[in-house]
Formats: sequence, structure tokens, C-alpha cells
Amino acid sequence: MKVIYAGSFDPVTNGHLDIIERAKSIFGHVIVAVLDNVSKKSLFTTEERLFLLKEVLKDDENIEIDSFSGLLVDYAKKKNCKVIVRGLRSASDYLSEYTLAMANMHYKDGVETVFLLGSNEKLFVSSSLAKEVATFDGDLTLFVPDIVGKAMKDKLLRR
Repeated sequence: MKVIYAGSFDPVTNGHLDIIERAKSIFGHVIVAVLDNVSKKSLFTTEERLFLLKEVLKDDENIEIDSFSGLLVDYAKKKNCKVIVRGLRSASDYLSEYTLAMANMHYKDGVETVFLLGSNEKLFVSSSLAKEVATFDGDLTLFVPDIVGKAMKDKLLRR
């Protein structure tokens, strides 16, 4: 079965990778879909995020890296996919994701959302925290893969 795991991935974190790997082990095939949101100021361009994801996941079979703009439900239909995977770290994540999941289920023909709980050792990992650590030239190994950490520091510290 094919599922979509969508997000900004700005940048992709070890928490994202945990959800991707677990979704792949459950469903078999994961489309990692980078949201191209031109109205949001991102650290990395969509092309850079795609490149980093492809580099980090290059040895993983059954993982497709793609990007989209617009509604996730429309993208899922285009990819002939009926299930979206979302990762949850906290109760507040659930509250914000629940409304979206309900809307996605009822919009047009709808898609289902499956929630995967973040692993205990990755619950504190977030893109915003990784960016803050990178801004102060800190150790990013807990947060992101090495290639992503280097790219973040190159951008944020203008190396």
C-alpha cells in the first residue's frame, strides 16, 4: 500500500526520518511530499529540500521524494493514494492535526489520515529547534542528519 507523508521538511529532521521509516515498514511504500508554499519564508528552497531528502534517503527502496503545491487532498488523488500519514509528538499536535484530518476525510472523495506517534527519543526534535541550535553553531547530530546540519550551518552562518 502506498501512503503520503507530507510536510515542509525545512529542514528534514531525525524525527521526520523516524516517521518515514516506520510508515514504510507498516505500509510498504511512502511518498515523501514536500509542500511548496511560496507564501511561507523557508530556510531552504523547495529544490534544496528535495535534494537533501533525496540524499538522506537515497539508499531506501520504496520511498519516493516529490513536491506539490495546493491542497494535499488533490495531490493525493493525483498520486492515486487514499492514506496520509502524520507524525504526532504531543497532544497539541493531535489537536491541530485532528481538524485537518477531518477536513481531508470529508473533502470531495476524501482521504484517510493515519497518525504515528513520535518515538520517545525523538519527541524533542523539531525543525525550529534545529534552526536555533544551528544559528549558534551548536551540535546538530541529535536533530538532523550530518548533510542537513552542514547545509543549515552553511546557510545560517554564511560559510
